[in-house]
Amino acid sequence: MERRSGMTRTNTTKMKVEQIYTGCLAQGAYYIESQGEVAIVDPLREVQPYIDRAAKDGATIKYIFETHFHADFVSGHLTLSEKTGAPIVYGPNAKPKFDVIVAEDEQVFELGNAKIKVLHTPGHTMESTTYLLIDEEGKDHAIFSGDTLFLGDVGRPDLAQKAANLTREQLAGFLFDSLRNKIMPLADEVVVYPAHGAGSACGKNMMKETVDTLGNQKKMNYALRADMTRDEFITEVTDGLLPPPAYFPLNVKLNKEGYESIEKILVKGDNAMSPNEFELAANETGALVLDVRSKEEFAKSHIPRSIFIGLDGSFAPWVGALIRDVQQELLLVVDEGKLEEALTRLSRVGFDNTIGFLKGGIQAWEDAGKDLDSVSQVDAEALESIVEKAGGSKVFDVRKQSEYAANHVVDAFNTPLSIINDHLASFPKEENFYVHCLSGYRSMIAASILKSRGYHNLFDVKGGFKAIEQSGIELSDFVCQSKVKS
Repeated sequence: MERRSGMTRTNTTKMKVEQIYTGCLAQGAYYIESQGEVAIVDPLREVQPYIDRAAKDGATIKYIFETHFHADFVSGHLTLSEKTGAPIVYGPNAKPKFDVIVAEDEQVFELGNAKIKVLHTPGHTMESTTYLLIDEEGKDHAIFSGDTLFLGDVGRPDLAQKAANLTREQLAGFLFDSLRNKIMPLADEVVVYPAHGAGSACGKNMMKETVDTLGNQKKMNYALRADMTRDEFITEVTDGLLPPPAYFPLNVKLNKEGYESIEKILVKGDNAMSPNEFELAANETGALVLDVRSKEEFAKSHIPRSIFIGLDGSFAPWVGALIRDVQQELLLVVDEGKLEEALTRLSRVGFDNTIGFLKGGIQAWEDAGKDLDSVSQVDAEALESIVEKAGGSKVFDVRKQSEYAANHVVDAFNTPLSIINDHLASFPKEENFYVHCLSGYRSMIAASILKSRGYHNLFDVKGGFKAIEQSGIELSDFVCQSKVKS
């Protein structure tokens, strides 16, 4: 199972606050304990670690606080409530299809000798709520801001338009009021614990840090400028928003209506198939063959028309962005010992329909005499000679627009991986072309998608743009990414 990439603790004499940060999702969940009573904020779908943590403290989970209906991951609120008996708390306007406490604005919940105060902060969504932690001495200690306030940014105001019957500009106006009236008046020393960090699609320009003080955010965050007008805020917050990933509304639906327990998902997916059974299932069910091994292994040998999204990168968000339909049945090619991790990380974004995996992996497929495919690759030095002869017009950069705008191979095309399925016609069918990203993970995903659609005249650039920068290939003038719209 994937290990959490970071944990930050804040301790007073009696109160504990832990940020449990999951790098693959750029998501922060929170564990708060006072006098043997625990609150969990925005838990992940696999909830046993929270239960084990409370047991270690000899404590009881009393509340489960949800900052809003999450779009980018499936929360563990329902399972955690079922296992512990703790009630789920949402802010005003929440209307889920299961029993919860719908709190009133400024309602206070007792947690040991600490208190958690509800601050309704609509804008990202209309039920969005920030939770203010008040310590044992009655001092404002921290806010759990969900997607209302990030470090360096604020939550995008375009995800709840349809559900709220509001424009993104109207939602941005609500967000402006929430920040000015509920959050900015708090003391500068209050700690900000957001739901996401850099890499999440829920914001545009987040900082790499995951914890900060509100005072520093007032200085650093463009959206908290003291002299900012409402119109300026609306313009800046809505400017440069890319379309949200297609799976977002489907995750909201699961979070509002319910889902199967992760234990059932793990059992269903743990279905070993021989090469013949695997091939038959792929042909008869329409299941997508998803290869989650390393990019090096996939390049060397893979099942024809399979899609690569490796576990060693931002696996779950790319699955959601590129496969889109959480109901899609999946067949996995996965290294031994990695199945549970793959199933768990798929379930975090609502992909619960894995129907089996290839027993014995690619070696078993090869031993059975089945067809194999590979991805042709070139290094940066070889690409340099190709570009010298033909120019950069055969180079396709699949990084984000902001990365490309900052620096790129002269005359190269930019087709970001996130939108590649809608722009396949941009790639040449007849002549060879060369695909790269920053380091090779995204370009291998792109190569797998292109090959599955009949583009076999491509070459992946080993080492990506990092290697290209060290070669003599002509590049555009560098522009700092902080000055480029994402």
